[in-house]
Amino acid sequence: MDCDDENRDVFFVVADPVQIVNYSRSGRETAYASINPGGYLVELAAIDGQPRSATVVAADDCLLAAVPPQVFLTLLRDHPDLSIRVLQGLASIIRSCDDRIKDLSTLRAVKRVYLEFLRLAKPDAINPNSWVIHPMRTQVDAGTTREAVARVLAHLAEAGIIERTSKTLYIRDKPKLEMLDEVVNPDSDIGLLR
Repeated sequence: MDCDDENRDVFFVVADPVQIVNYSRSGRETAYASINPGGYLVELAAIDGQPRSATVVAADDCLLAAVPPQVFLTLLRDHPDLSIRVLQGLASIIRSCDDRIKDLSTLRAVKRVYLEFLRLAKPDAINPNSWVIHPMRTQVDAGTTREAVARVLAHLAEAGIIERTSKTLYIRDKPKLEMLDEVVNPDSDIGLLR
């Protein structure tokens, strides 16, 4: 599903996650979110009647259920609990956008990458002293280039703070990453990792 597509259907993710992305004029991809099974997407187009504002990408085959916009709007009118969930989802998107705008206008690229890793990290179910980002997206939405993210990943790995496999990023020393986030040198491209 492409940005500016005229289709206004709302999609519910039944199996396998999808990514919400957008592309700059030069073709640079920016990842906005990952929608897991049980989630929904492109509700904005159904609500306001405008074209889609982002592109949906699936890394693998996925299963989606489509709901026409008229049916979705009827569901919102007839089921206040559903309306509240959709409003909460939209409020979450707005808050996230506000945070990202603040980060982009006030933080250097390195610190934005640290913050994004901390935002995405979840406790590792297998190793209680570790945190994990899975699946690790090919583009981390830190408002910087892939090259800058790759450079930060390499330095964090060299410092023993993270370990990366093909689809997973393990944060092995979250307190140190949090410390780097708090005290990173604003004039350095790498922070305290030199």
